Amino acid sequence: MPDITIPLAAERGDRMAAVLAGRYGLTARTITQLPIGQGTVNYLAVCDGGLEMFVKNYPAGADLRAEQAAITLSTYAVEEGIPGPQVLLNQEAEVIDASTPLAVSVWEWMPGHVVPLLSPPQLAEAGTALGYLHALFADLPGNPSVQGSAGQRWRDIDLNAITATIDQLLEVIARRIGAGAGDAFDIVAQRTLLERRDQLVLVPELLAGLPAELTMQVVHGDYSPVNLLFTGETLSAVLDFRPPDPFLLAYDLGRMAFYPNTVTGDPDWLGAAATLISAYQQAHPAVAAVDVRACGRVALLQLLKSLYGVRQHYLKPGLFQDDLDEFWLVRHRTVSVLLAELVSTETLLTGLAGT
Repeated sequence: MPDITIPLAAERGDRMAAVLAGRYGLTARTITQLPIGQGTVNYLAVCDGGLEMFVKNYPAGADLRAEQAAITLSTYAVEEGIPGPQVLLNQEAEVIDASTPLAVSVWEWMPGHVVPLLSPPQLAEAGTALGYLHALFADLPGNPSVQGSAGQRWRDIDLNAITATIDQLLEVIARRIGAGAGDAFDIVAQRTLLERRDQLVLVPELLAGLPAELTMQVVHGDYSPVNLLFTGETLSAVLDFRPPDPFLLAYDLGRMAFYPNTVTGDPDWLGAAATLISAYQQAHPAVAAVDVRACGRVALLQLLKSLYGVRQHYLKPGLFQDDLDEFWLVRHRTVSVLLAELVSTETLLTGLAGT
């Protein structure tokens, strides 16, 4: 888990300590905010006897029913051998305590660290765990209507809406620069947004080349290096499962195999993808060849249609906006690389799929 912490306001710390004591029977000696996460505010609580707990605070308006379902999925995975933390039940045997405005879940603290750029052994570990997860989740029930509509919604990319948002962001930047308030990020954001607007014309062709039938099932939903902990070369925890709504299996696989940090940071990123996918296939031999072949294109399309990071910067800053700014730039560079190397990527994936 992260070593860096953020000083916590005394009043908020007192409220958190009261929840831990009253609802979990934990006496917190120190509570510190962690510089991770965008959807929740996360804390390390050190309790009596040196017991360390990870506390996740859900914002007002969060869908706690969906978050409970995600915790149930995580618990199932851990019970079936996937490394990860156990959630602590409150005094009412609930996985989320919403008895106060400070809604929280409390988890055991896991050893290990996030590794932004994985080594070959770590890639193999990550691929193996994802393969086991997908095999484990393959038979979980899913609402057929949700399953079909989710896949169709993902394919129904509204290019006009994306272009309109880009234009809105460019107008904000232009006003800032015109008022003499522009900064270095404004300049690079302007350039990348203009590039992205031009790249959007490629989306229809990329979609047309995507197979009609791709596997829809329960997946992790946010499987990436930031949600994996390693102790040395060994995977010690898989974190932050999303609710168990069926989605594209190729999304989970492609997002991890072609993660932006890997594509932009590893000179042999195609080799890294091959290492991860090969380990995945060994753990999940029943995976359909079509999903392996399509995972790179799915990852590219997901990145192309997303303005995550830069949209927050100008419209609604996130919890750690500097991280989101960098994430936007790395993701945008990844789009450029994957577009330039699409033929090489899909040749690799066809070979791995054995077709």
